[in-house]
Amino acid sequence: MTQRALVTGGDAGIGRTLALAFADNGYDVGFTYLTPSTHVDSLVVDVAKRGHKAFGFQSDAGDAGAVTQLYVDVENAMGGAPDVLVNNAGIQTWSPLLDLDVADFDRVIRTNLRGCFLNTQIAAKHMIAAGKQGAIINLGSGCNKLGFPNLSDYTASKGGIEQFTKASAMELGPYGIRVNCVAPGAIATDRTADETEGYAEKWSALTPLRRVGTPQDMAGPVVFLASDAAAFVTGQTLYVDGGVFSSAPWPQEY
Repeated sequence: MTQRALVTGGDAGIGRTLALAFADNGYDVGFTYLTPSTHVDSLVVDVAKRGHKAFGFQSDAGDAGAVTQLYVDVENAMGGAPDVLVNNAGIQTWSPLLDLDVADFDRVIRTNLRGCFLNTQIAAKHMIAAGKQGAIINLGSGCNKLGFPNLSDYTASKGGIEQFTKASAMELGPYGIRVNCVAPGAIATDRTADETEGYAEKWSALTPLRRVGTPQDMAGPVVFLASDAAAFVTGQTLYVDGGVFSSAPWPQEY
């Protein structure tokens, strides 16, 4: 029987790569998007080329009513509750703490942390009702572990996601639902390219593997955590960062 994976914010960036990776591994794929775009139709086509079905759902991760309706729509369109949920939807602002607008802080927490909570809670209810022993993977960040300047709201949201992952794993484990977190390091995407000129070169120099990651580097770890190969893994955070956030500051010459 074909399994079903749902990736929030799956129309572009890392989410799109994850959606395609699940299709490559035999899943029908649902994905959410906030704003209609050509990315949506092209992802459906690209999944179909892999021999599987894709379903796009317009949904706001931080809206409780929208998320509740999402899982009704998923069951109707895909034929049942998801076997795998990837909480990928997220936004980022860039501002010094003293200048950070309250509305921006609220927006980041609403999308990233509240969105992770809502999707986890409601997806889990549908998995339990269907008798599924599912898997939930939450996207974290190096901000789970370290403080980042100009990213206080984003750091708060991602740190919260790591702790929420642990608490969710404790409560959902008795139902056979595993919850884990994957925390990327410096990943080359359109968004990160806009952060600073020479993003890849700057972060490559700090990363023990001497390169930045790609969205494809995220695919293997996420699919692994969704698979039976990780059947006894829950409540964990896996850093996919080329070692950068395990490195202590060290003088260039010592």
